[in-house]
Amino acid sequence: MIDFFKKLFGKNKVDYKALVENGAQIIDVRTPAEFSNGNIRFSKNIPLQELAAEMKKLDLKKPIITCCASGMRSASAKIIFEQNGFEAYNGGNWKSLENKLKG
Repeated sequence: MIDFFKKLFGKNKVDYKALVENGAQIIDVRTPAEFSNGNIRFSKNIPLQELAAEMKKLDLKKPIITCCASGMRSASAKIIFEQNGFEAYNGGNWKSLENKLKG
């Protein structure tokens, strides 16, 4: 059961900084209002409800790191991306992901 949650929420050790340095795309799935109140520099805002329509504009060859306010929407987005052929990682909360990228 714990492995299920680790997989769902991306708790396995992932070097997010290395992923970004190697071209990963950061997709923030919060609403535009949430995004405008703070975000990771160079991240792209695609609200979860618009993901299906907007993912066609993303590079399928580059990994995706999802983030949101708590990690719940980003977990859903990760699954959606994987179902559509993307290599995807759940970065969870955008602020904690930002801190991991600085480390």
